[in-house]
Amino acid sequence: MPFQPVHQEKLSQGVVRQIELLILRGLLRPGERLPSERELAERMSVSRPSLREAIANLQDRGLLISRAGSGVFVADMLGSAFSEPLIKLFGSHDEAVFDYVSFRRDLEGMAAERAARFGSDTDLKVIDTVYQKMETAHQKRNPTDEAALDAEFHLAIIEASHNIIMLHMMRAMFDLLKEGVFYNRQQMYRQHATREQLLAQHRAINAAIQTRDPLAARIAAESHMNYVENTLSDLRKADRNEDIARLRYQHELARE
Repeated sequence: MPFQPVHQEKLSQGVVRQIELLILRGLLRPGERLPSERELAERMSVSRPSLREAIANLQDRGLLISRAGSGVFVADMLGSAFSEPLIKLFGSHDEAVFDYVSFRRDLEGMAAERAARFGSDTDLKVIDTVYQKMETAHQKRNPTDEAALDAEFHLAIIEASHNIIMLHMMRAMFDLLKEGVFYNRQQMYRQHATREQLLAQHRAINAAIQTRDPLAARIAAESHMNYVENTLSDLRKADRNEDIARLRYQHELARE
């Protein structure tokens, strides 16, 4: 974590501002544990009393939480932007599913373009590392790991876009994705042809970003989400056909 020595202003306020910025920029993630008090005080060149005052300030404002015997963590609530009733409503209507995919297509196309244009060398290395893990999971035919790395890959691109609002908005959206509210990634990854297509699409996105080609990165990201939308539509149709066939079968049994 890029903690730095604090100078000038009241030390505790300097600590508060630095941790605020790390949370705002996504460098400190929801649920992430801060270093120990001793380590943090040394890295920021402040006294422990000043650090405690700053931590207390951030806890009072709901940005940090303390867990007995475990340490201080970034509050989990920062990663959630939707109420429970609204989440359930989303998950029960196809319209919300496809609006969600459309929203992601627009923002992720922009994020990929910005990552290719503004991402640091370190950002691009992180994206490539996640992609290489996807290759490994694919070879091991592990749909669970592959699905989890899918979300990690897209979040790495969004982080590399260096747009604070986009980062927090999309983190909230991916929380819903991880919970399976909109669709089950593992279900998609169980189909061999789909897995091959998805890996090829992620490869294209990664290649465009690594060569810093903004237009190609945007097109690759948007094409990927178009494929996801079409696949989900096919899965929905197949599910409906199965339901219809089941009802017909039950009806025939009732008539006998």
